[in-house]
Amino acid sequence: MSTATEPVDVHDPPRVTAQSWWQREGADNAKRNLALLGVLVLLLIIGAVTHPEIFLDGQRLWNNELTVLTQASSIGVLTIGMTFVIISGGIDLSVGALLALASVWCTTVATQSYGTFSMIFTALVVGAAAGAVNGALVAYGRLVPFIATLAVMLAGRGLAQSISGSQTQINHDAFINGFATNKVLGVPVVAIIFLVVVAIGWVLLNRTTFGRRTVAIGGNAEAARLAGINVRLQTVLLYVLSGICCGIAALIVVSQTTSGSNTHGDLYELDAIAAAIIGGTALTGGRGTIIGSLLGVLIFTQITNLFVINNLQIDSQRIIKGGIIVVAVLIQTFPIASLWRRRKAA
Repeated sequence: MSTATEPVDVHDPPRVTAQSWWQREGADNAKRNLALLGVLVLLLIIGAVTHPEIFLDGQRLWNNELTVLTQASSIGVLTIGMTFVIISGGIDLSVGALLALASVWCTTVATQSYGTFSMIFTALVVGAAAGAVNGALVAYGRLVPFIATLAVMLAGRGLAQSISGSQTQINHDAFINGFATNKVLGVPVVAIIFLVVVAIGWVLLNRTTFGRRTVAIGGNAEAARLAGINVRLQTVLLYVLSGICCGIAALIVVSQTTSGSNTHGDLYELDAIAAAIIGGTALTGGRGTIIGSLLGVLIFTQITNLFVINNLQIDSQRIIKGGIIVVAVLIQTFPIASLWRRRKAA
């Protein structure tokens, strides 16, 4: 016995169940960034409760936040480069040492004698060259990124110490020193440099083939290779990008301290990794946003700012920061949104 069915019009578009923006998978990054923005607002509220004379006074709050942005500038630039490397599935432990190496090399008497351009060029080339060494060790030497960058970190510190003779080198270039003291529309130049790097990083990750290849390699390197991506070359370029960020950060630190030193950038690699993780960059690769990393840097620096204002001891600061990193990683490992979706599905 046949059963009558309604005729199907093949020209009718498929029916799609309406979904709110909040329920879409593609909105995960935006939701994560909104949560980070909420954390930043919460920190400001805590500041208003503990020190209302600063956080409830418009001018003093503005000045304090400019200080936060200035303090975040060098770590922030390193974090942008670190974000690209981690998204690709790698890690770079050498960024602090490369910052020190670039700062020492660009402030030698010989380099300074050739002028401002020579100092800037030297810092960027030293960072890029050291980054290329990292990339070559990982891509062609097949070393684990942790080991390769750890080796470069030790070598970079040693070379910086050798070049400087363990002495602080004073920078006499007024133009570079002016990065830390000069302002444009009331905003310090070092902060503007940081924000420009953020903007370039965002475009590079979200609007170029380079960014798409980075995400593809982090998601599945073998699948990316089979899709025609030169994984080795891309890996080298990513570490070169991280090295260039080290050179830029070195110029910022030189301007802030008016010197180059082999002690610059001590433990900066940990702060950069922590800021990227807090910003939602997955340590397993394949996921991360520049805006998230920016918010991660600002949150980390704002927390440090609150610690200083409230006279919290250094050891306590490090314990709390360590706890924050652990919580951030746990949230990535067991995302609340995914658990909620599974519970609803069940």
